[in-house]
Amino acid sequence: MNALARNCQGLGSPGKIRFLKEVTRSEKPVFVFLSETISNYSKMEKLSNVLGFKGFIAVEPQGRSGGIALFWKNADAGKLLSLSRSHIDVTINKFNGCDWRLTGIYGEPARTQRHKTWDMLRNLSRDANLPWCLVGDFNNVTSQADKQGGPPYPQNLIEGFNVCLNETDLHDLNIVGHQFTWENDRNTDHWTEIRLDRVLANTQWMNLFTRAKVYNLEGSPSDHSPLLLCPELQTRGRRRYQFLLENAWLTEPACFQIIKDCWEADGSSSLTQKISRCS
Repeated sequence: MNALARNCQGLGSPGKIRFLKEVTRSEKPVFVFLSETISNYSKMEKLSNVLGFKGFIAVEPQGRSGGIALFWKNADAGKLLSLSRSHIDVTINKFNGCDWRLTGIYGEPARTQRHKTWDMLRNLSRDANLPWCLVGDFNNVTSQADKQGGPPYPQNLIEGFNVCLNETDLHDLNIVGHQFTWENDRNTDHWTEIRLDRVLANTQWMNLFTRAKVYNLEGSPSDHSPLLLCPELQTRGRRRYQFLLENAWLTEPACFQIIKDCWEADGSSSLTQKISRCS
């Protein structure tokens, strides 16, 4: 029963919708949590239908920011416990022999308000009598190692987040793949990467799913990478995307040389031979 979590940074462009459709088709998550949708309820309901999910909950954004949604495949698979503009909390019915709890989180983006996220986690933990797992963009890090580039992360925010995790019995699950989930100013002197998106779980949940894995699915059209939670260990091959050559590209003088250089750097000449025959 895989779960996908993604900060969309808005769903206004067709490219972001296409990417979401592709990743849900290839990875087949049963639950999908989206944050920063910047989309109204009606649009998220249509998206739920397009993606083929029967269960659906959405919280509309405030103005031009925020918005969260949770989709699930089967209408009777989840039961709503609570929600706010920053979280959606559901019970997952009878999976792996027992009920467990899944919470989608969108942490306070303003650093001066980050304590509100920690207080929310503390309040939610008081009802944590089930195995509990949380996914999403927490907008916080657990150590300086969660950040690369730019100035150091404020130490008081790191300490405050870790105190909260200790008090709520929440453990940070390791990510398989690239360790950072958000980036800014790529290929510049100001390039910064941070692990803002994560999966947390309490001891009960970790004892239930001892072989759970969290995968970083790179290639997102937004600054955030989606995370895929696989509670049960399964074989995942490296995702391969089909290359499609547009004939119109061959009219561009530099096209052949660019593709030739890239492919020869990869140790293959088959594609360049095919392009040579076409041109």
